[in-house]
Amino acid sequence: MSNDATEAQGGPERRRSREISLQRERPPLDVPGYNPEKYLGMGAYGEVWVAVERNTGRQVAIKFYTHRGGLDWSLLSREVEKLAFLFADRYVVQLLGVGWNAEPPYYIMEYIEHGSLADRLQQGPLPVAEAVDLFRHVAIGLAHAHGKGVLHCDLKPANLLLDQDGKPRLADFGQSRLSDDQTPALGTLFYMAPEQANLTEAPNASWDVYALGAVLYCMLTGKPPHWSAEAVQELEATNDLNKRLALYRRMIRRAPPASDHRKVRRVDRQLAEIIDRCLAPNPENRYPNVQAVLSALDARDKRRSRRPVMLLGAIGPALLLLVVTWFAWQGFGAAISNTNRVLAGRALLSNKFLADNLAKLTGYELDRRIRAVRISANSSTLREALAKATGPDSELAPLLDKLADPTLPPDELEALQREFREDNGQRAELQKIFTARVTRYPISETAGWFLNDARGNQVAREPQDPIIGRNFAWRSYFSGLPDDQNRSWRPGPDQHITEPHLSAVYRSQATNRWLVAISAPIYDQTPEKHFLGIVSVMVELGKFIQFEGENADQFAALIDWRKGRNRGLVLQHPELEALLESRNEISESELRFKVKELRELPNDPGRVSGYVDPLSKQPPSRQQWLAQMAPVTVGDDPIEPDDCLVIVVQEDYQKSIVSTLDRLRRRLVHCGAIALAVIVILMVGLWALAIRMFRDEMAGPLRATAEPLAGDSTPSNVTPSATPTEPAES
Repeated sequence: MSNDATEAQGGPERRRSREISLQRERPPLDVPGYNPEKYLGMGAYGEVWVAVERNTGRQVAIKFYTHRGGLDWSLLSREVEKLAFLFADRYVVQLLGVGWNAEPPYYIMEYIEHGSLADRLQQGPLPVAEAVDLFRHVAIGLAHAHGKGVLHCDLKPANLLLDQDGKPRLADFGQSRLSDDQTPALGTLFYMAPEQANLTEAPNASWDVYALGAVLYCMLTGKPPHWSAEAVQELEATNDLNKRLALYRRMIRRAPPASDHRKVRRVDRQLAEIIDRCLAPNPENRYPNVQAVLSALDARDKRRSRRPVMLLGAIGPALLLLVVTWFAWQGFGAAISNTNRVLAGRALLSNKFLADNLAKLTGYELDRRIRAVRISANSSTLREALAKATGPDSELAPLLDKLADPTLPPDELEALQREFREDNGQRAELQKIFTARVTRYPISETAGWFLNDARGNQVAREPQDPIIGRNFAWRSYFSGLPDDQNRSWRPGPDQHITEPHLSAVYRSQATNRWLVAISAPIYDQTPEKHFLGIVSVMVELGKFIQFEGENADQFAALIDWRKGRNRGLVLQHPELEALLESRNEISESELRFKVKELRELPNDPGRVSGYVDPLSKQPPSRQQWLAQMAPVTVGDDPIEPDDCLVIVVQEDYQKSIVSTLDRLRRRLVHCGAIALAVIVILMVGLWALAIRMFRDEMAGPLRATAEPLAGDSTPSNVTPSATPTEPAES
């Protein structure tokens, strides 16, 4: 059973519906004086067409009672009877004509072009204000009908049509009853009151009250109260009508009160209570009639209209103080802001000066080492010794060729390396010349010098080390590539550095610190300039500069911002040394600046922001730096700002500046708290007085609304004759 059907159709009616649905190009009957325009829809008893009156050209809706079963005449006469009672009521769809003797019978009513409220709800729930406005108009329309002795008995969104002004009009009085009629009437599941789902009950005004609350509930939540797919499935599984109605009554009375409307934003407590009382399963706890619902709605509106006045009266004594406080706060805020800008600007200027000088100092130290490597590479003595010991005609050439082969088994490779280190002939002579050459340039923070042949084999080292004989062609200081390659990788014949080169940083296996190799190529003196190998010096970048600012929150960091895998690595940092001493295993992700791009801010040269310092003791969410950046320049070579080493001098904004200003703010907050306490005391007193006066004033209407529940001498199926005043048209 559909939750939007008034009464189930039998087998013949269903077959007839299917036949009609296949013949919708024309209505079942040509009505004299009207031209059919379009098919509008089908209900439980027939179908509705839109037609145009030939004389006036206005559109009308014609409802044909096409379903058989002996009910057509009684249903038509019943609905026409109720519409005749409500003639000229603007809240009811008006009856224009009746085809008593037609086959099938029909009646003509005015056409409401904006469809039904059910069509509007297909787009989703309504805003609270719009839903309450429609609810009020529907309640007024029901009150008009009740005042004329007509109970609708099947109120639901599909039976509420929206006119051109968006106002609701009551339609489909097929199940309606007169107030003195004792004939049962079935409504729509989940919209009808539980006692209505009883074929022995006489119609009652509280049925429409329940349906009215269900319609408002549906407008706010998008579905009627107590509706669920499981409940619909359980009801449809019962074929017997009496059993189905009994199941529906039990389902509504045993279910917990519907509460989804209370979760809707802007549904206030008074509106929720009106809905709850309309939907009370026990009719004794429900509003006795629609007029009582309107009275409760008026009381809610009156209470809401008083709120602005109450609020204004409550905060009135504090307005003058607030104005004075606002001006004082603005002046103080401007002073704090100006002081903040001055202090931050001064800190940035200091950081920029330090960053520039430290970048120059770092560049100078690197340039000094590059010059030493270049001079060593140009040494004729070293060049001749390297060519003699490693050239194609040397005694070591076959051994060196084997050492450069990446496919050798580890055991064989280790044996060849041991054989190379134990050789005391040309290799020893080369080591002696290399040591004499490089020791002429004592450079501090130097991790060592080494010499590689044209194949990448390390043939000499100072100080000497067991790694002599290994192949390092995969290192960037030999290949000139941005990053080190796989250990088995070997370069092509001409794939090597051609000028002094600063390698990618790598970690020392002995100290776990960052190293960089400064290398220069060695060529012979022939016109062809044959490549003989490279000479390199390893240095620890973390020892290039030592800086401590004016306070503990100002410090410098050296960042590798060259393109490659190491981009963003912290090479020097005040916290790096302590971290390296405390831990042996440190992932590179822990030492990488977390920043998408380290660049200067527009209109603020040198300033950088938006990065996370991985070595800071502050969590990332609280890091806020006054930072200036300067690129490290080496010699006179031009650099790319986005592909170089950079010095970042940073200062903790929160600790160095904000903490100073916070003390001033705390004083203001202390004074403001005292003033606020005085205001709160005044407001609470005024609120208490206003609420007491308002409560006394509203007690009368609220008691009047509740009185019928205590003991109403009027029978429940008799509705008041009074009709509420219609709201003014917009």
